[in-house]
Amino acid sequence: MGIPAVAVYSDPDAEALHVDLADDAFRLGPAAPSESYLNIPRILDVAKKAKATMVHPGYGFLAENADFVRAVTGAGLTFIGPSAESMERMGDKAAARRTAQEAGAPLIPGTLEPVESQNAEGEADRIGYPLVVKAAFGGGGKGMQLVGDAGGLREAAERSAREAKAYFGRPEVYLERYIERAHHVEVQIIADAHGHVSFLGERDCTLQRRYQKLVEETPSPVVTPDLRARMGEAAVAIARAAGYLNAGTIEFLVDEDGSFFFMEMNTRLQVEHPVTEMVTGRDLVRLMILVAMGEAVEVEPAPRGHAIECRINAEDPYRDFLPGPGAITAYDPPAGPFVRVDSGVAEGKRVVGDYDSLFAKLIVWGEDREQARRRMLRALDEFRIAGVPTTIPFHQWVLDTKEFREATAHTRWVEAALAEGGLLSPAGRAAVGAEPDEGSVTRVPATRPIQLMVEVDGHRLPVRVWGKDVPTPPPPPNSGSHAAVAGDGGEVIPAPMQGTILKVLVERGQAVQVGETLCILEAMKMENHIVATREGTVADVAVSQGDVVETGQRMVVIE
Repeated sequence: MGIPAVAVYSDPDAEALHVDLADDAFRLGPAAPSESYLNIPRILDVAKKAKATMVHPGYGFLAENADFVRAVTGAGLTFIGPSAESMERMGDKAAARRTAQEAGAPLIPGTLEPVESQNAEGEADRIGYPLVVKAAFGGGGKGMQLVGDAGGLREAAERSAREAKAYFGRPEVYLERYIERAHHVEVQIIADAHGHVSFLGERDCTLQRRYQKLVEETPSPVVTPDLRARMGEAAVAIARAAGYLNAGTIEFLVDEDGSFFFMEMNTRLQVEHPVTEMVTGRDLVRLMILVAMGEAVEVEPAPRGHAIECRINAEDPYRDFLPGPGAITAYDPPAGPFVRVDSGVAEGKRVVGDYDSLFAKLIVWGEDREQARRRMLRALDEFRIAGVPTTIPFHQWVLDTKEFREATAHTRWVEAALAEGGLLSPAGRAAVGAEPDEGSVTRVPATRPIQLMVEVDGHRLPVRVWGKDVPTPPPPPNSGSHAAVAGDGGEVIPAPMQGTILKVLVERGQAVQVGETLCILEAMKMENHIVATREGTVADVAVSQGDVVETGQRMVVIE
């Protein structure tokens, strides 16, 4: 569009790829979001210095903050997104439910107002268990907690509020009945100031872990043409009822009998928007800018084919998706027809431990779902990354499961399949002597082969060498142990990653059991419960709330 782009960054992101690619860049402040990416006065000061005229909020932090929208427009700038009023109405998940109800959309039973943790029990009894505690002013699965019975409600509500406050700056939560064996299907809309609300199709986001989306695709394999039309009509009605402007996503749950229920609206661009772009041929960010500039944007897309996106996170799927920030020592993304990589890193860059672990998105298109699936498997196999763990082995496994191929997975299926040992590490497969079963072939190789080029009678041939003599990295330590090591005074529980201590739950002299939580470590905006690896007595607690720890640092000693 010929519009110069200005990037902002915190200290850990000073060498980030987005900073290199922008036409200009300005520092916001230290790593803490409150001092950088959530610092509204500082962002506006940068906008003034850069002589910017428009602000695009991206995916997170202030993307759904109505106070930020008011501050931007109050400073005479154009906000690329919805108005503060419609964002407040739909960004507040409880208010959004009321709006959807007014628009005639089916609702999941839940609270229409935010609740305090001390008042949650009475509302939960009315809604019924199981239920989900959600952040009232956020999205992306941050702050969501599943509660099976009244015994875990207060702790879940408090934890949800902490995560919501850390990520969105607002601690309010609400309750919603949990629908088992559901598909998560969201609808993309874009609305302009001329009365047009366009429906750009749906996306299936069913494959999730801890409410974090892992794989997205469009069209949804469980949505029929009739259901698509009804969901589209409901989404457009909700957007009109909210007086909504610009791009937004209305999220629904679809149960096994094909009924659908409004869940929430994300008043921003979604991480998974590229799959919609791949099948419609429309640039959603460009459309957002046009709407913000007052242009008429009426889209009547003719979706073609099937697109799949895999989120590439710096997490180790063999260690319970443990975040693994660090330097990217090698980075060679796949290419070819209908393969797209949206990346936030390059070779030599770092995945910092202060923010989300997502660093790339791999998107492919195919004439149909099976062609797209096979193309994605090929692209994943070609993706070479070294220096940090990645979720690529998980994606290779999950795309080859019967449940994915037949679209029978539900929103809790990934966690259940992993708990049953569905994804084995190379060392684990070797230990049990596992062979791929017909119909559920894993494409995760037991070892990474050495690549050689040989010449035979003048013919240059590529050769891959496998075998026990091929040097490979040692297998990762067991996820449950947090790499505990014996020390002079007992067993040392070290920090499995860099992060911040949110809470210490034990003290010196306290008796603990195997699996008991010792402390809560926050890394990449996720809470990690550090557990005891043996029965015994706490001999030393070397950390306290608020401490920043490095990988391997001693935290607790048990003897």
